[in-house]
Amino acid sequence: MPGTLYLVATPIGNLQDITLRALDTLRLVDLIACEDTRHTRNLLNHFRISNQTISYHEHNEHERAEAFVERLARGESIAIVSDAGTPGICDPGFTIVRRASEIGAVIVPVPGAVAFVNALIAAGIATDSVFFGGFLPSKKGERRKRLDEVRGIPATLLFYEAPHRLAKSLTDCLEILGNRQAAVARELTKLHEEIARGTLSELLGKYSAASV
Repeated sequence: MPGTLYLVATPIGNLQDITLRALDTLRLVDLIACEDTRHTRNLLNHFRISNQTISYHEHNEHERAEAFVERLARGESIAIVSDAGTPGICDPGFTIVRRASEIGAVIVPVPGAVAFVNALIAAGIATDSVFFGGFLPSKKGERRKRLDEVRGIPATLLFYEAPHRLAKSLTDCLEILGNRQAAVARELTKLHEEIARGTLSELLGKYSAASV
């Protein structure tokens, strides 16, 4: 019988947020596949886990997935982790899940932190209907086109953005989405955690000044 593929959520900052189930899983699997082995090794060392690790990131995802499928077919167990949060959410995971399902492997999610969910619940914005759009495009034209595509969705919109592009993206959001209520969350669960709330124009003023 094929083995088991575990999708293990890891902390997005504070290491104490990892679950007991995640720790047990990482100790018991035959292999841990991670975006950055050095980053994950810091987590494993903190909890005294010495299991084997191997890189699994956007540049080798398809090649590694085939190798993992072969191991799953032999009955081995593999855990997929990202550098932070839940694998498959703006991180590698989709390809191996699809391939593992094709061979009949058991696929087990081990839940934990998701950055956009934590940002949402602390933002003070409606949570009954949400749309998560992942990372906004880095190029201005593509970013504005994407925002225009989603502006009519009757839901709270959530996006990831790099710090150095935040002011530019807030400018585009204000011009395309209107001066709606919004929030910017950064460094969640870490020492300098910040959640700024206000209208888009207020947030743009704050983060434009901060970037000068």
